[in-house]
Amino acid sequence: MNTFEKKHLLKSIEDLPDKFSLDELLDKLIFIHKIETGLEQSKNGQLTSHEDVAKKFGKYLS
Repeated sequence: MNTFEKKHLLKSIEDLPDKFSLDELLDKLIFIHKIETGLEQSKNGQLTSHEDVAKKFGKYLS
């Protein structure tokens, strides 16, 4: 499970407009979580090459 630094979350909240919905806030938090997860996976070498993706999904990309 990823952990977040409060300063990053506060910055993200500050970037929202003065009035926003809970859905917008949750969308922003989920987006941040996905980015942080991807960065952590990349750092740990959990990557998929372009070639592997093309082999796996090539029939859908034509």
